[in-house]
Amino acid sequence: MGDLELLLPGEADVLVRGLRSFPLREMGSEGWNQQHENLEKLNMQAILDATVSQGEPIQELLVTHGKIPTLVEELIAVEMWKQKVFPVLCKVEDFKPQNTFPIYMVVHHEASIINLLETVFFHKEVCESAEDTILDLVDYCHRKLTLLVARTGRGGPHEEEGCQDNTPMQELQKQAELMEFEISLKALSVLRYITDCVDSLWEVPQHTQLIHSKRLQWLHPMCWVFSPGKLQRFEGGHWQTVAPSEQQKLSKLDGQVWIALYNLLLSPEARARYCLTSFAKGQLLKLRAFLTDTLLDQLPNLADLQSFLAHLTLVETQPPKKDLVLEQIPEIWERLEQENRGKWQAIAKHQLRHVFSPSEQDLRLQARRWAETYRLDVLEAVAPERPHCAYCNAEASKRCSRCQNEWYCCRECQVKHWEKHGKACVLAAQGGKAK
Repeated sequence: MGDLELLLPGEADVLVRGLRSFPLREMGSEGWNQQHENLEKLNMQAILDATVSQGEPIQELLVTHGKIPTLVEELIAVEMWKQKVFPVLCKVEDFKPQNTFPIYMVVHHEASIINLLETVFFHKEVCESAEDTILDLVDYCHRKLTLLVARTGRGGPHEEEGCQDNTPMQELQKQAELMEFEISLKALSVLRYITDCVDSLWEVPQHTQLIHSKRLQWLHPMCWVFSPGKLQRFEGGHWQTVAPSEQQKLSKLDGQVWIALYNLLLSPEARARYCLTSFAKGQLLKLRAFLTDTLLDQLPNLADLQSFLAHLTLVETQPPKKDLVLEQIPEIWERLEQENRGKWQAIAKHQLRHVFSPSEQDLRLQARRWAETYRLDVLEAVAPERPHCAYCNAEASKRCSRCQNEWYCCRECQVKHWEKHGKACVLAAQGGKAK
């Protein structure tokens, strides 16, 4: 990898060994921030390793040191923080932080972890190393897929217009909602990788009944949005207008849904554990309408799924099982909720006083650390495509000359965005000079 190597093997080993779970109260603290930075470095290194196809040491280290369960617990913990504590922070009227970036880092933490899991879960041994927490991860993915399905009636998040008069906290809430959409799509990819291993994880097939076929069936339209006179598809981290000649082309996200369905429905282990009621059969048979010749040309393996559905029309359904069933259940969310129930206000107040109200000197120190973590050469190497304008989202070719962090398509967009970007720009520039 040459100059693009972010971590030496010894450094990566130390960072992986040091991964641990943090209580909700400590999120945003100095120790938590250090781990967040370490996770970002591991994340970028894992993407670089996968890109150049020269071995994947991060994935191997996570398995060797048994850290996948730790990542799953951290993922669910920050999800709970965003649902229970973050709304409390947003409602505090006299809380007007000088800079919301420390809070943004906690909000962004979930995206960092799910992105790392998406990168490494491609490997079967990573999935198996999750052990009992695989159930918690499937349950997490189910919650995210439910959010995706809930969006189908109101279009994609890109339709929500920004408001120049938003307060910093309102803007942060908007960013968190947009981020939630991308997190949910990455959860879909993680779920698909889990279904690849469904036969070797004997307890998972029973639990994957949570991912009901009706939900998976309607995830397809979530990657597409119809706007006046054009069709847009979410791909590569943003919405793209699709030319008429490309509208029949299968996107990566569409493919993930179909492969997950293929794995769940054709796996002998999953089929043996799935209770085929008349309702489930009716929902599954609706999939036949989507299995067009164009789709089969792009994913030939789906011909087996088509044959399975044709055979399913002749299969007798089963009544719901009434036998006593002993089953493992996900426990991380429930345990964290029991530990913190009734403490959300106290946690928020503690973090307001000790975490999210840093001094100017602390902000400069954090800016320097962020600049060291997010190396521009590495970020450009792991980016899937050309950067986009921070104001209008068009393809960008000009970078902010002061901080070098934001991209713009033209001078006019940079001027319009300065009101929001200004404080972060100054801090980042000061952090870079302090190095």
